[in-house]
Amino acid sequence: MKRLVLPPVSATIQRIAALALVSTAMLPGAAHALFEDGDARRAILELRSRVDQLQLVDQNTASEIQQMRSSLLELQGQISTLRSEMSTLRGQNEELAQNLQQAETRLKAFEPQPVQVDGASFQAQPAEQQAFDAALQLLRNGQYEQARNAFKSFIDQHPNSGYVPSAQFWLGNSQYATREYQQAIATFNELLKQSPQHERAPDAALAIANSQIELKNVPAARQTLQNLITVYPESSAANDARERLARLR
Repeated sequence: MKRLVLPPVSATIQRIAALALVSTAMLPGAAHALFEDGDARRAILELRSRVDQLQLVDQNTASEIQQMRSSLLELQGQISTLRSEMSTLRGQNEELAQNLQQAETRLKAFEPQPVQVDGASFQAQPAEQQAFDAALQLLRNGQYEQARNAFKSFIDQHPNSGYVPSAQFWLGNSQYATREYQQAIATFNELLKQSPQHERAPDAALAIANSQIELKNVPAARQTLQNLITVYPESSAANDARERLARLR
């Protein structure tokens, strides 16, 4: 029995339709001669198989498209989450930078700072500078007793501070202003002993002589003035000492 070679699907469909028309118009014997039932059945099954395959391909393609859409939506969600996290991290970094800057500022409040007072340069803690300036302001305001106490407290609390010679000088002046002449003499002598080259040293020697004059100890005052002229001959205090000696009798 001769086998049929199937043409493409569209041609097969057309041929089946044509054969069907012919078979209805011809006698049963003639129809059997032109087209066997088995061949027709196989052609129809093959056509159905191809249609099913095409439908399966379409279904797979639609499924893949749906999966791609789902993946894209998931990626968009991840990107949105990452952006949110980056924004949060950026805010945290800015907050950390601000906290760091504030911490550095607070640390500087405890770090020694360069200071220059009465010709002396040194490093001092901010607390030292604040305490010294506060005591000096009391003296400028004429609050001599408060200034005296403040300078005493400063020297006790900061015995190694570069402010000490200046604090001693102003403590002596505060004591002189409150008529504590003996205490003033002791304070000025301490300054001359510890810091004889200090800028305030000649003035401290002159203040000792003034305190001795207030105590009516003229011989001691004269000796102090002479020593001042000898030790600090080029100072303005030495010029004042010469004038005082000329007036002392």
